[in-house]
Amino acid sequence: MSAWQPVIGLEIHVQLQTCSKLFSGASTAYGAEPNTQTSFVDAALPGTLPVPNAEAIRMAARFGLAVGAEVAAESIFARKNYFYPDSPKGYQISQYEQPIVSGGSVLARLDDGREIRVQLTRAHLEEDAGKSLHDAFHAASGIDLNRAGTPLIEVVSEPVLHSSAEAVAYMKAVHRLVRWLGICDGNLQEGSFRCDANVSVHQPGTPLGTRCEIKNVNSFRFVEKAIDYEIERQIRALENGERIVQETRLYDAAANKTRTMRSKEDAEDYRYFPDPDLPPIRISPAEFEALRAALPELPDARRARYLDALGLTPYDADKLTEDRAISDYFEAVLASTPGQPKLVANWINGELAAALNEAQADIGASRIGAADLAGLLARIVDGSISGKIAKDVFAAMWAREGSADAIIDARGLRQISDSGAIGSMLDALLAQFPEQVAKYRAGDAKLFQFLVGQAMKATRGQANPAQVNALLRERLDASR
Repeated sequence: MSAWQPVIGLEIHVQLQTCSKLFSGASTAYGAEPNTQTSFVDAALPGTLPVPNAEAIRMAARFGLAVGAEVAAESIFARKNYFYPDSPKGYQISQYEQPIVSGGSVLARLDDGREIRVQLTRAHLEEDAGKSLHDAFHAASGIDLNRAGTPLIEVVSEPVLHSSAEAVAYMKAVHRLVRWLGICDGNLQEGSFRCDANVSVHQPGTPLGTRCEIKNVNSFRFVEKAIDYEIERQIRALENGERIVQETRLYDAAANKTRTMRSKEDAEDYRYFPDPDLPPIRISPAEFEALRAALPELPDARRARYLDALGLTPYDADKLTEDRAISDYFEAVLASTPGQPKLVANWINGELAAALNEAQADIGASRIGAADLAGLLARIVDGSISGKIAKDVFAAMWAREGSADAIIDARGLRQISDSGAIGSMLDALLAQFPEQVAKYRAGDAKLFQFLVGQAMKATRGQANPAQVNALLRERLDASR
């Protein structure tokens, strides 16, 4: 196996989060009854004409700016000719010679900490096809055109990936970016984000091998498994003296194997030509400036700021930039808890993440808003409650019992920080446990924690732990 090098390129299909389709006013909402969101344009009825969706064009340009690509001031739509039963025009409106986005790159981070910068060939606008339903009717197939005309950008990478792990890391990086930009919901189960993987193998120093395309994979895990299977299949075939045929294959998850779907076409087979019904897409300098100005701080830049300016660990920075909504939540809490980035990160990546996971909810459905969490953390910072008590308060807040201050006051949880009161309590405690005190002073150091525990128990956990430790050690060591 080590004598062979895999070469992988991905074509990622990103469904743009517009309300209507790329060339018609039909809805793009998911889950409607078949053919209820199909306009005359989508059904290709004679005499209908496509009208480009301006928001889809802006979203594609926004992606191009985010990846540092060249966004064309003028690009054109082309007809890509082939027949599918669920593509009623007999061609797909796509882009070929003049795509809206050319070049650019995406930084991908692998689980082992390696970083790779993946060069992009292009990202072009195109419409989706409909869906063939082969198991809905006996001895017949149904056609659902609800998806027909849905706006996509197809993000095409250079063939610079050399393992399934690299391919998945890159795919996840694109997935994070398009959600961060707000141009795609990233829902893999609904087909909003899926990819075709082009896989070949060769021996280093020899020409690239014949590629096979694995079509329409919409799971990170399945992409990894499909690529691994295809690499092994091609190597096994070549070592047995067989020839790899350029073809399109499907991944069968149940059998964990790829199988032939059809022979793979080349660009000339599609007979591309400019669509005569659509004018060129033109983006003015003013529109470019507006798009640049509207770009948010991108995830890699924000991660770098968390590491360098805030001093967070790579783990915390990674978790907080997985999703823009989580990152914005962190920013909002931190704005009300200045100087405490690590404390805020610990609570968001810890207690809050666990609560959201248990509730199977995302950050947008959190029962504790950013201002409310900041209110709880403020009580830790000012010494009103300990971190341990804060967890109980958090649980009560999650149960919608009220704000942090209301719960603390109602339950009498404010931390005892008066050194005189703590000192008096410790004096009584030492008198209560003379045997343990004597053993500690004789050298049994572990009894210190026993006495600390008794002190916290006596105050129902409300005594300031730092003061308890300091004042107790002062009393115990003074009489040695």
